[in-house]
Amino acid sequence: MKDRGGSKSRAAWGTAAWAAGILALLVALPLAARRGFRDRLATHWGAFGQPDGSLPLWAAVLLPASVWVVLVAGAVFWRAARRWRGAVLVSCGVLLAGEQISIVRANLHHADWHDADSVTVGAVVTVVAASVAAFAGMLAARRPTAPASPVQGPRMDIPEGERRVWLARTTNPWLTLLAAVIGLIALTALLVGAGSDPTKPMWLLIVPFTAASMTVLACSSVRVRIAEPGLDVAFGPLGWPVRHWAAADIEWARAEHRTPAQVGGWGYRLSGLGTTVMLRSGECLVIRSKGKDFAVSVDDAERAAALLNSLTAPPTKRP
Repeated sequence: MKDRGGSKSRAAWGTAAWAAGILALLVALPLAARRGFRDRLATHWGAFGQPDGSLPLWAAVLLPASVWVVLVAGAVFWRAARRWRGAVLVSCGVLLAGEQISIVRANLHHADWHDADSVTVGAVVTVVAASVAAFAGMLAARRPTAPASPVQGPRMDIPEGERRVWLARTTNPWLTLLAAVIGLIALTALLVGAGSDPTKPMWLLIVPFTAASMTVLACSSVRVRIAEPGLDVAFGPLGWPVRHWAAADIEWARAEHRTPAQVGGWGYRLSGLGTTVMLRSGECLVIRSKGKDFAVSVDDAERAAALLNSLTAPPTKRP
């Protein structure tokens, strides 16, 4: 059982790395080769292999990157698509990357986009590779099984008049690195835009990648605090935003082993198990409040659950 959980964890890491790698290629490749062509690139070819459509550089970067971000978000958050997530992400990633490589290669060393080379061979190779990747992704698809849910969590005996506070912090260095990579893409776009015509809408590339970097960074670490008022979960290196649950609203708390495969990946996840802040595979603190479940990756979750249950339940009267 442990080996299966480990393989699922590795698969989730592979998915995150694949998504980040394809995104970096779609953005960095045309920006890195921009000196090999002018500001417009041929992006569409007619039946006889002649270019008949073009886009400005910023659009040639933003359009495939936006399509990829939407595809990844749909595959991750749309529950009906989870079974085919591997096939969708692998095949579409190969297709978009192959198209971007073919477009950049065809436009290199041509001052006018009308003179761009043909992409027929590259298009055929890309379609074949994407089809093979789709088949491989379908074979690799797995449906995770949700663990059985216990009905009652542990309790902690707290002497009368004594107050206790529980603190924990969890950080995922890979999510922090991913946030840095996305932020570097935004910075690269900013530097490229600084040396070109200021009227060009490079901000259409800078703004979404900056927002994505900040979002991933906010989901890369958590600080958890349990005290008499209830439970506080603070996100990111700055401890903001903060989610709070009043002790009176918490029905129960327990410790539970969860993997990224069970909740759909890393970071802030929504799944059939409720909301999970998945920063590492293993022990999580799980609470139910107002009929909804929330889980967060923390060490010593058993003790945290026991303290929460003792705070939310009335004290036991001894004879």
